[in-house]
Amino acid sequence: MRITKVAKIGVCVGNQERAVKFYTDVLGFDLVTNVAMGPNARWIEVRPKGAETKLALWTPPGMEDRIGSFSGIVFEADDVQGAHQALLGRGVSFKQAPVKQPGGVMGQFTDPDGNIFVLREPDSD
Repeated sequence: MRITKVAKIGVCVGNQERAVKFYTDVLGFDLVTNVAMGPNARWIEVRPKGAETKLALWTPPGMEDRIGSFSGIVFEADDVQGAHQALLGRGVSFKQAPVKQPGGVMGQFTDPDGNIFVLREPDSD
């Protein structure tokens, strides 16, 4: 027995429709799943184009305090400076512009709910 992959990562959001627009229209992710889940919620999954791991955009009851926090999620880009400029042009807010750090060039951006993500270009060596 072995664990073979990370299938889904939860991102707590306050407004699912606003989140879908941000992740698909602004970040360019694919919408994978969008189905009713009870009377007032939907099960929504998005993922970067070509990626296997999905983000589930949903906040379980009682976890609303997690909305707008550091997600712990690191997205990689092959050109982090170019991605940074493109995302700024699409209205994405950066808490930290990309800078050289041990392990690569990294910056931090937020989604409309204030969730914080790392954008990283790994070292080439």
